Amino acid sequence: VIVPDAKNDSEDETDEQQSNDEEISNQESEASDEPERKSTFVQRLVRGVFGCVAAVACGVLYAAYLSAYHDRKFWFSARQELEREITFQAGSGMYYYYYKKMLAAPSFQRGFYELTADNRTVSGQTINAVERLSLYPELLTSLTYKLLECEPIYFYIGTVFGLQAVYVTALFISSWVLSRTWVAGMLAVAWYVINRPDTTRVDDTVPLRENWALPYFSCQVAALTGYLCNNISSATETLCYLMMSAVTFIFLLVWEHSHYVIFIQALCLFLLDSFDLVPPRKVADMHKLYLTALLSAYWCQFQNPALLSSPLLSLLFGSVLARYFQVKIALILLQLLTLESTDYRLFAIEMFSFFLSAKHEKGDFVTNFLLCQDGFQRPGQDLFLRLTQASVLPFYFLVLAVCLLSTLEIIYKRLRGQPMKDQLKFEDGRIGEHPEVTYHVFHTLLFGGLALLFDGTKYLWTPYVCMFTAFGVCSPKLWMTLFKWVNLKSLDPVVLSLTLSTSVPTIICFSLWREYCPRVMSELVDLQEFYDPDTVELINWIKTQAPIAAVFAGSPQLLGTVKLCSGSIVTSLPLYSDISLLRRTEDPFQVYAMRSPEEVYKILTSQKTNYVIIEEAICNELSLYRGCRIKDLLDISNGHVVYDKGEMYSFSKHRRFCSEIKMNYSPYTNYFTRVFWNRSYHVYKVNSVISFQY
Repeated sequence: VIVPDAKNDSEDETDEQQSNDEEISNQESEASDEPERKSTFVQRLVRGVFGCVAAVACGVLYAAYLSAYHDRKFWFSARQELEREITFQAGSGMYYYYYKKMLAAPSFQRGFYELTADNRTVSGQTINAVERLSLYPELLTSLTYKLLECEPIYFYIGTVFGLQAVYVTALFISSWVLSRTWVAGMLAVAWYVINRPDTTRVDDTVPLRENWALPYFSCQVAALTGYLCNNISSATETLCYLMMSAVTFIFLLVWEHSHYVIFIQALCLFLLDSFDLVPPRKVADMHKLYLTALLSAYWCQFQNPALLSSPLLSLLFGSVLARYFQVKIALILLQLLTLESTDYRLFAIEMFSFFLSAKHEKGDFVTNFLLCQDGFQRPGQDLFLRLTQASVLPFYFLVLAVCLLSTLEIIYKRLRGQPMKDQLKFEDGRIGEHPEVTYHVFHTLLFGGLALLFDGTKYLWTPYVCMFTAFGVCSPKLWMTLFKWVNLKSLDPVVLSLTLSTSVPTIICFSLWREYCPRVMSELVDLQEFYDPDTVELINWIKTQAPIAAVFAGSPQLLGTVKLCSGSIVTSLPLYSDISLLRRTEDPFQVYAMRSPEEVYKILTSQKTNYVIIEEAICNELSLYRGCRIKDLLDISNGHVVYDKGEMYSFSKHRRFCSEIKMNYSPYTNYFTRVFWNRSYHVYKVNSVISFQY
């Protein structure tokens, strides 16, 4: 009886000894791994700190460069206040006018109320300027300005340039997150600055809404890139989600076209979800984010009906229904039906808020006027030539081809039922299985398609071309994916990928520095003369000779400058997203048509016009694109066009008004009296009492 007990005791002692040996070995391995873990942590910390410093430095240097370039281009610091305000081109100065109005108000509350019930801007109308013009940037800037002491105009443009610093910093971070190296971020910023004419319009039109909004969209894309990454901590995921929530709301609030841009992004996420390239939970959370931000912006924009009729809202509801019925193809059919309900070109116009609620006839002035804007023309070959000369376009096609083919390969495997891997190894060479990379593939394809149709959309595409290309050439995973397909045998693909991901960006950076650095620096040295004495003379006459309550008619761009510099009431504003204001624009343009003085007089008096400004540049406009001049559009709209053998001829029993009124003879002098003129402008007073002279 005693022997078995002794045997059991010996076995227990053996097991205990083995467990003690295992604990000792584990402790020894942990002790040996601890220095390695500390070393890895220190390396990551150093790389992270250095990358953050580099990102912020790039942003600050770019903002300083913009400020210096703007000052040299317009001689900004050496000009008077009126001449500075005239530098806000393309009618963008009207936004700065409301900023000045908020500063002049006795209190913020009083100024806000005056903007929401503004009867001193458009003749015969009381408008909510905050809603119509998306003036929240001006509201916040005017509120912040009172905390500092500096010139108002410098604070305003400084705020915009500061946002551009945020813009390039976010591009830096996006490329860094995708490639896991901050070198990609620096290359992305370098390409962005070199291709500045095609990446931003902040040089000439500082107050435009897109210059306020796109930096927030860039931050949102950077946060989304981190949010879509696999194997991120819950804290990082929560931080990215909160950041996306905040900047998406701001983006929707400050730009009236923003919900169309978010619609394209939501479409990219829908494609990811359709092919099971991203966890469904993350897509559902993004839908909640979009819906919350959209409804919040709808409330803050005084129940703006454009947000409720946005295609983004339709896509969100369609996605919910598709998920509920587990038939995702239903949403695709729904979108196809939506696209077929209107002409594709008009749908693309809707994507940028120039959507017209109903189909228009061929001779409609507003439709043709919008389609003739530079932003709706096809991009010229010079765009692709500039991108090629900067070396970004060839590498872009290489990176896009590799990522797209890898994405298609992963989609094919998903359709065959192969599950998605949570743990991806570098040696696998499957860059298309990273959700953040696949998102940017769809992102650049959709926005690139729009950029091929409309030149104005290139500002949504080219910045991310720079970022996406920089990520690709600096990413060892992309080179590894390429070499996996090539099936190298003589060289180690891992070593070759790591080598190329370092050497190729180095060569590109050196070539860009050698060729473009002198050009960029020369822009800060060369003085560029911008002086418009005729406009200055016109504004001075209006401020000193015209009555305070006078109403002026003219082109929208000029009226924006008149409103900014003189504060006079105008008949229309350069706001192309408001169909009612566009309709009002057609009437003052009749001074360039073949109309009788009686007809023009009735049209102008219907808008309570006191003075009409005729511009020589429009009256005698010469253009290679016949049919897009203001005169041509009016002749088409008024039925004064005859086509013969493919040629267009204008014909009417009346001669062109803007040319005939300068002759200063009856019956034109019966209705109008010239009160000011110079080389560029002729100002005529609309007579309140008709005097018949012969």
